[in-house]
Amino acid sequence: MRIIRAKDYEDIGRKTANIIAAQIQLKPDCVLGLATGSSPISTYQNLIRMYESGDLDFSQVRSVNLDEYKGLTPDHDQSYAYFMNENLFKHVNIDHANTNIPSGMAPDGAEEGKRYDELIRSLGGVDLQLLGIGANGHIGFNEPCDEFIKGTHQVTLAESTIKDNARFFESIDDVPRYAYTMGIGSIMSARRVVLVANGVNKAQAVKDCFFGPIKPTSPASILQLHPDFILVADEAALSLVADQL
Repeated sequence: MRIIRAKDYEDIGRKTANIIAAQIQLKPDCVLGLATGSSPISTYQNLIRMYESGDLDFSQVRSVNLDEYKGLTPDHDQSYAYFMNENLFKHVNIDHANTNIPSGMAPDGAEEGKRYDELIRSLGGVDLQLLGIGANGHIGFNEPCDEFIKGTHQVTLAESTIKDNARFFESIDDVPRYAYTMGIGSIMSARRVVLVANGVNKAQAVKDCFFGPIKPTSPASILQLHPDFILVADEAALSLVADQL
């Protein structure tokens, strides 16, 4: 595990965007695993600026997203398909035919999981997977549970996750209770994993997952075993482990 310390959220975005940009420049047709939520927005803003300045070309990039709410259509303003379009895809020259997100409207979770895992395999796997982390240690929508689930699957969202995401909806009652997510095995199969963590509300998760035992009740802790894992975190997120750095 490599830890890159950042001053603040904006600094996280710059440093993480530089890592992703280097991957694209090294392999123009790379497969990027992308994340949603508030954590990666600064990263995407920096990537857009690099594209606009002529320093980055997305024309051959392929992408697979981590997750999607079950029951939301791609044009729903809280779907992750909509999020990716608004926060990255429509601002760069990526071919939308090369972007992939689990289908929130798929009726059968098991079948959608098989389809998505086969899609990832058909692309040759993920070159770089971008992650955020939940306050409870979840990655993607892999919530704390009794085992690490390998493949893409349907998950029941934890109450803490529903409360965290309620700020994006008109009311907590509007937050979907189920989602499709890439599994731990899919994430761990990426050749490189970059996780961003910002703010004091993520400090306990950072401590538990990256400075504690590996266990499925702290899902992100499995990343300690990844051969090329980078944690990009600000001072607040590292505040509980400052004496161990």
